[in-house]
Amino acid sequence: MTTLAWATVAIFTAAYILIATEWVHRVAAALGGAVLMLLVGATDAEHAFFSPDAGIDWNVIVLLIGMMLIVSVLRRTGLFEYLAIWAVKRARGRPYPVMVILVVITGVASAGLDNVTTVLLVAPVTLLVCDRLGLPAAPFLIAEVMASNIGGTATLIGDPPNIIIASKSGLTFNDFLNVLAPIVIILLIVFLALCRWLFHNAFRYDPAKTARIMAMRERDAIKDPRLLTISLAVLALVLTAFVLHSVLHLEPAVVAIVGGLVLLAASKLNPDEVAKDVEWHTLVFFAGLFIMVGALVNTGVIDQLSKAATEATAGKLWGTTVLLLGASAVLSAVVDNIPYVATMSPIVADLVRADGTPQGNVLWWALALGADLGGNATAVGASANVVVLGIAERAGQKITFWDFTKYGLIVAAITVAICIPYLYLRFF
Repeated sequence: MTTLAWATVAIFTAAYILIATEWVHRVAAALGGAVLMLLVGATDAEHAFFSPDAGIDWNVIVLLIGMMLIVSVLRRTGLFEYLAIWAVKRARGRPYPVMVILVVITGVASAGLDNVTTVLLVAPVTLLVCDRLGLPAAPFLIAEVMASNIGGTATLIGDPPNIIIASKSGLTFNDFLNVLAPIVIILLIVFLALCRWLFHNAFRYDPAKTARIMAMRERDAIKDPRLLTISLAVLALVLTAFVLHSVLHLEPAVVAIVGGLVLLAASKLNPDEVAKDVEWHTLVFFAGLFIMVGALVNTGVIDQLSKAATEATAGKLWGTTVLLLGASAVLSAVVDNIPYVATMSPIVADLVRADGTPQGNVLWWALALGADLGGNATAVGASANVVVLGIAERAGQKITFWDFTKYGLIVAAITVAICIPYLYLRFF
């Protein structure tokens, strides 16, 4: 490789280490790396921002903005608080059934919304429920964030890595639903059984406290019935348009941003207040990351890696699939799965092109499953994990790295292992 290519690798590696170790905020690390890439000439403004194959993937950015606007408005209706109270009452305050219902709600919601926004909405309600029932919140929060990572795997919009994969591969919303939803349903069932074993010490039943929460009226949680009706209607239309993507010929990013802006207008809320809920720092992080990955492409680093990967697997598709699934799970456990997938997607694209058969798309599914499920292994493996740990700490229910990881390693290993026979039976 050239001197510039080695400099690009050095900058990217340094930024990656800073992101993984959190020595500096990940946004600062990504932006610092992007600036250095521009300064050393590894990329330029044209390639970073404006060209058809620009480093920044605007489809991803715009899609996330649209979905965040929808969730921001939906947050104000009280829907998620309603669902939490409803869940506790349906479970009659029994701790394990409460966990089952909250896990299922979180997993299903994460398939329709992205998992970060889902846990942002569900986690505060879970803290309230656990406080009322006299239960330790940490096991419930850990179970929910793991469910969000599993459930988010099912759809194009459920987990940010899937959005990146869809943008790079050309796979549609229906493709994700068709291939990943069946295995996700199986994994959620397995995970519910694991929860009974992993968190058995947390299931303490207090009849007096249960009676108090059973007296709550879930209807009182709904703050704005009119806005709730409008929000659910818009969300339903957006999800329908995602499913009919190939018929309507509308990109998911267009559907999401139109839905978000229409809902914002119809809600009559203050746009400034709604915009405050958008995770702008996350979007800026994406932008910096995309510029760095684009620099790796421009300097030929990605091409070299793809050639090395092709030679290492000798063109054997099944071997490449298992290797990619396992490596993605392990690496996503060490670093956030978003930068990992952003880095790997150009390499996988080259491998799929080199295979030249429709069956080669199995590599995209191996990348998605490995990265999404491997993110459960450690506290820093997925963005949703970090978000929940922050919420728990602010609420005085601190979850340490190892509190999370001792459960996450077991869940990730079992769920990834189940994916191996599924991919073989489905594609080979």
